Amino acid sequence: MATEAEQHAAFTEILASDYNLVLGAEHNGVLAGYLVAQDLGPRIHAGSRHRTARFHDLYVAADHRRMGAGRALMESLVAWARPRVRYVQWQAHETRAAPFYERLGYHGQACPQPDYPEFEIEF
Repeated sequence: MATEAEQHAAFTEILASDYNLVLGAEHNGVLAGYLVAQDLGPRIHAGSRHRTARFHDLYVAADHRRMGAGRALMESLVAWARPRVRYVQWQAHETRAAPFYERLGYHGQACPQPDYPEFEIEF
């Protein structure tokens, strides 16, 4: 297990990288949620033509849901990704998270993990 100092160093490195997006949403001075995504960089066979970002995680605290934090985080993800990648991809649990993305207009497709449809934004 990594020490606290090693974890801090790793997180600092992630925040400093231009390939990573780490966002927080606050409400009344309290952290209400966060989003994490990663630009996977140029592809070996296609360069930046099919560059993809992987959206890893979005979380909004239960007492802050349905107040716009999740939508604002997704809008910020799109604004960050649009000028740099062609695709943003992610998976979401079919009952706990996918309905949120569907309300935003995204539609998941079946993938090898049947409980986690895969979503994609193409720019």
